[in-house]
Amino acid sequence: MQMKALSFAALRKPALIAIVALLAACGKEVVQVAAVEPDQGTACALDGMVLKDYPGPKAQIHYKEGPPEFFCDLVELFGMLLAPEQKRPVAGVFVQDMGKTDWAHPEGHWIDAKAAYYVVGSKKVGSMGATFGSFASLPDAEAFAKMEGGTIHRYEQMTLDMVNQPKKGASHDSKMH
Repeated sequence: MQMKALSFAALRKPALIAIVALLAACGKEVVQVAAVEPDQGTACALDGMVLKDYPGPKAQIHYKEGPPEFFCDLVELFGMLLAPEQKRPVAGVFVQDMGKTDWAHPEGHWIDAKAAYYVVGSKKVGSMGATFGSFASLPDAEAFAKMEGGTIHRYEQMTLDMVNQPKKGASHDSKMH
């Protein structure tokens, strides 16, 4: 009788540890996402513009549920991410490395937005006028800022004030009718 009590006690501790580990894993759902290359018809989630028709870096947000949303401009991306009403759980955000792709016709070279360097206030324009440049490396961001102007920031330094800077370019020209 004493033998059964010992074996039950010996089994009880590992079983309890396994149950606690399983419960802990359930509470921390890890969603792995990867960037998706937009096709010829992929449109911006905010304004319906076809991404491939415009210059400048593009972006995509992958939510924990539902399909990814694409953006034709990084100002739009940060406007969405930083909006106080944005409550959807985000699984991943990707931007293009403009140190490796052509500004006029950007393709591929997707990087984790949280690891990127951003140039704010340059004279380069994207689909919606003034936009941010995104870079995987600090030297590429510095070279761009030296040539095109602007200041370098990290993801966590981006603010709504940067998003709401006065716009430049044809899409925001108040003289056009």
